[in-house]
Amino acid sequence: MTARVCVDTDEAVAGIQDGATVLVGGFGMAGMPVPLIDALIRQGATDLTIVSNNAGNGDTGLAALLAAGRVRKVICSFPRQVDSWIFDGLYRAGRIELEVVPQGTLAERLRAAGAGIGAFYCPTGVGTSLAEGKEVREIDGREYVLELPLRGDVALIGAHRADRMGNVVYRKTARNFGPVMATAATTVIVQVNEVVEVGALDPEAVVTPSIYVDRIVQVRP
Repeated sequence: MTARVCVDTDEAVAGIQDGATVLVGGFGMAGMPVPLIDALIRQGATDLTIVSNNAGNGDTGLAALLAAGRVRKVICSFPRQVDSWIFDGLYRAGRIELEVVPQGTLAERLRAAGAGIGAFYCPTGVGTSLAEGKEVREIDGREYVLELPLRGDVALIGAHRADRMGNVVYRKTARNFGPVMATAATTVIVQVNEVVEVGALDPEAVVTPSIYVDRIVQVRP
């Protein structure tokens, strides 16, 4: 499988539909695919469900998408931090929905989607409001809550380099949620600092193989 090398970020996000579930990589701003998000704002898709580690920082990237009124719901682990004023304002005004998922559970729900796992039992959240409405089962004397896979229509991922087939490598902590999100979405779009020829990447360094990647686009760091 060979990914499509896009001319620019606008081409990369073309066709994302209203109402789509969009997985957005990043841990805070580390690995956040800001140019792809800016292109999505220009593209105009609305009523989106965003799955990310947090609900935006400052006024850029994911926060800018929220400010543009394009997001109906956020599924994340950390909706509030010192610079999450855009999400805070929308949530307090009742203009956006929120589903809080513990960070490890978020990663595992994404991994389950990519691995074709129907559901899994997890002890995190048992006895709290996060388990309300979910099946709870006792296994070997300990209670677990049933969690479902978390699939996306689209994943927007920031990485370091890719070859023209779509094999991807990441840089340090910018790797975070990118690899698991790449397995969990129907269409995977990756922005990189550099697109190289096939064979230029060390195969042992490839984290996300091309079979998971649909579109790549080079952006200047």
